[in-house]
Formats: sequence, structure tokens, C-alpha cells
Amino acid sequence: MSGNGQALYQKAKTLIPGGTQLLSKRPEMFLPDQWPAYYSKAKGVAVWDMDGKKYIDMSYMGVGSCILGYADAEVNKAVKKAVDAGSMNTLNCPEEVELADLLCELHPWAQMVRYARTGGEAMSIAIRIARAKTKKDKVAFCGYHGWRDWYLAANLGQSDALDGHLLPGLEPDGVPRILKGTSIPFHYNKIEELKAIVKQNKGELAAIVMEPTRGQPPEPGFLEEVRQIATENKAIMIFDEISSAFRLNCGGAHILYKVVPDMAVFSKAMANGYPMAAIIGTSDVMQAAQESFISSTFWTEKIGPAAALSTIRKYRRCKAEQHLDVIGKMVQEGWQAAANRHGLKVSVSGMHPLSHFEFNYPNGQAVRTLFTQEMLPKGFLANNAFYVSYAHQPKHVDKYLKAVDEVFELIAGAIKKNEVEKLLKGPVAHAGFYRLA
Repeated sequence: MSGNGQALYQKAKTLIPGGTQLLSKRPEMFLPDQWPAYYSKAKGVAVWDMDGKKYIDMSYMGVGSCILGYADAEVNKAVKKAVDAGSMNTLNCPEEVELADLLCELHPWAQMVRYARTGGEAMSIAIRIARAKTKKDKVAFCGYHGWRDWYLAANLGQSDALDGHLLPGLEPDGVPRILKGTSIPFHYNKIEELKAIVKQNKGELAAIVMEPTRGQPPEPGFLEEVRQIATENKAIMIFDEISSAFRLNCGGAHILYKVVPDMAVFSKAMANGYPMAAIIGTSDVMQAAQESFISSTFWTEKIGPAAALSTIRKYRRCKAEQHLDVIGKMVQEGWQAAANRHGLKVSVSGMHPLSHFEFNYPNGQAVRTLFTQEMLPKGFLANNAFYVSYAHQPKHVDKYLKAVDEVFELIAGAIKKNEVEKLLKGPVAHAGFYRLA
């Protein structure tokens, strides 16, 4: 497949280092040389490319940011009102106080809130506050937490330290080498790894950072023990809820596990695709922000808070988490049933609203690329992940799973004949970070 989108992307690679602003949107991550790359319009769960072709998005839904669906009318109305009122001026917008009230209502353990506009910078703010509060430098973490220096510093000691934390191949070029040893990774549900870090860095940890859940639920007692370790070592416990929040409930997923952090960070789904991020925490910890300098002009604009207020209120009113669970479960069960019918080795994982599957073959990445390739002409943006939105309906799932069944049958035949690579119309999709030529 080629078209205006791919032509524009080839031009973009000569003008924009890496081609895109977000690695997860890079066409090579889906279907090199064939992915539509750019959109002209999006509404609900539908996306139109630069050639006017319509697709149903059964993949990332704005990389998990559009929890209610694309261009939700209610949220857009609030945003347009904010734009017409003037999105920026010398005074502050009252919505930021209103949103702080709402976030603290949803999370009664928190008393104070600071804002940013992206998840990565919000995590950096949280780390800055933790270091200001504790007067310590080192951070123990598990999972993926963005592109900033504090996180990539983990790869200064060993180039593959972050490979088990979502994105392999991340190089720390440009990160000051003096930060070596300040960020130390451990694996989710591996409490002994965290204990070893604490023992080796006694009294030096400013924070312990992790997602409360993502691809798997916490083992019994795991989160509670992390909480205890943080308390005993006077380290700030930070839950990264950038991806997990507003999937399982209205607010942070940690509420379901009844484990209270010192800070939690939100972005992505909280404003249904409009730039917004929040750091919430206890007043004792958050007041340390005043001991540092954390300040930016565009953290004060009106659109982000207005979108977040509208998104959260609709999510809460509609009990959206119930719908997300039902749709996600339908898709997970559909994947497994289709795989079983055609004898494919497929493993399904993730919470229902953030579902994944893997082809368990030595050339699994090539198989996944073939899946994406064959789903595209059937009218679907699809890969091995499905992030549910409130706009996804059973009719979309039924049509999607019918296409999945057909493509799984084709893939099963290709695997038997050892013809997967032969059927690909372009290169195999990238699985991690690669420097583009």
C-alpha cells in the first residue's frame, strides 16, 4: 500500500529527525512502507487517512489518550468554550482549581495537585519533588516512564537495563554521564530485586517509581510490601498512572488495590486526547515543590483543564469502566478463540481495557507484521494491542473479530508452509527503538 500519507512521511524523514514526534506513532512500528502514517479526520473509533480511506481503529486509540473516543462531542464543546473565552492570558484559569478539587475528591489520600501537559514532563516533576523532599538523588523504578534524563540514566551503566521495561534499544546519548547509578531498575512483582536495590543503596533512595498495574496484576502482597519498603527507607512512593488511570475505574488504578502512594501521576486518558497531565500527592510531599523551581507558561493555559474536567465528568457519569471491561473482554476472548480454531500459538495478556497478544513463534515479529498488513485492506488499524475506548461498540468488535478470524486462518497456513516473510509486501515492523536512516 502507498499513498499520500506514505509520500508525506518520506518527506517528513528529511525534515524531522526520526520522522515523528512519538516513537509509538512511527510507521515502521506498524507496517514499514505501507502504513497510512497521517490522518485527515477522526471521529468516534473511525480514522480517515490522507487519501480519504476510512479505518476502524482497533489498535492504540491515540496511544491510549482517547478514552471516550475521537473528537467526543461533549469534550469538544468544553474545549471550544475555553478557546472562545481565551485559552491564555495574564491571569490564571479557574478550571485548574476546579480540577484539583475533583482529583483530590477522586483520591481522598491526596491534598495537593500540580499540572503539566505531557506524561514525560509530569514524571520529571514528580521526581524533582521527591528529590526536593528527601534531599536524596537515587530512584528505584520498574516499567516505562518516558524519555527524560532521570529515566534514561539507567542505561548509562548497562545499555540493556531498560530492555525489560517496554522499549529495547534506548540509548542514553545526550544524558550526562554523571547521572550514572542514579536510576536503578527492578522488575514488576519481583520484590527481592527491590530489596537488593535498597540494601545496596541504603539511605540513598529518594523515590520508588512504578505503575500499580499494566500487563499483569500485582501478586498478593507485592504493592503492600513496596509501600512498606518506601516508608521504612523514607523514600517517596510514586505511582505512574499515565497509562493505567481511567481504565479500571474513575481515577487511579491503585484505588482498587487499596495501596496509597505519596504521589501519583496522570496524563493520557484524563483529557481525551487534549494535552494535560497532573501530579497529585500529600500536602507534606507536594509542598516540597516550593523548595525547587517548577514553572512553565503553557502549564497555565485553559484548554487542558477544561478538557480534563469534561472527560472525567462524562467518564464518571457513564460509568465508562464497565463498558471498557466488557469490550476488552470480548476482544481478548475473540483473539484466543480464533487462535484455537486455526491452531495458532498465541498468548493473550493485559487488563481488559489495555489488551495485548503475542504470536509465539521464532519469527513472531514478522507474523505480527503480516497480521497488520492483512487487516489494513479490511478496514482496520490493527496490531497486537487493543486499547478500548467508550466509543467502541459490540458491532465494531464483531466486524473486527470476523476479520481477525480470516487473517489468522491465512497466517496459520503461511506458518505451516514457512511462507510468512514471502507474503510480506515490505520490511518487518520494528520491535523497539531504531535509528532511522
